[in-house]
Amino acid sequence: MSKENRSSFVISILLPLAIGSLSTLISGNRSMYDMINKPALSPPAFIFPVVWTILYILMGISSYLIYESNNPGRRRALRTYAVQLLFNFFWSIIFFGFSQYFLAFIWLLALILVIIVMICQFYKISPAAAYLQIPYLIWCIFAAYLNFMIYIMNR
Repeated sequence: MSKENRSSFVISILLPLAIGSLSTLISGNRSMYDMINKPALSPPAFIFPVVWTILYILMGISSYLIYESNNPGRRRALRTYAVQLLFNFFWSIIFFGFSQYFLAFIWLLALILVIIVMICQFYKISPAAAYLQIPYLIWCIFAAYLNFMIYIMNR
């Protein structure tokens, strides 16, 4: 791997990690998660940063594969990737920062749709890049279940 490729690879991984970290900082006190009513399948709070770190790394590797391709659809796919990062960034602010559980649920459904579009676009360019996004999609679907149940249980 050339020095330029190595830099692109590192930046691709650091970008989603930085966006996730910034979102966490802005969203404020997450201790409210311990105080709200949660459904039976809710993982303990310490699981979330571990899972998100893994998912952000997978997202970064995936985006690098797309970035390094010569496919004419890569710009469009990377724009969709940026849009889903934006949706991802604001979800925790809506959920944790503003405690707007229903709005966060709707926002998460939109994020899931964007992720599906992104996976389809990535697949046309690099099936491996698309496959690396599937754990993220599954986690977001699970998060939508948690989010909706939290909304129902805390009205």
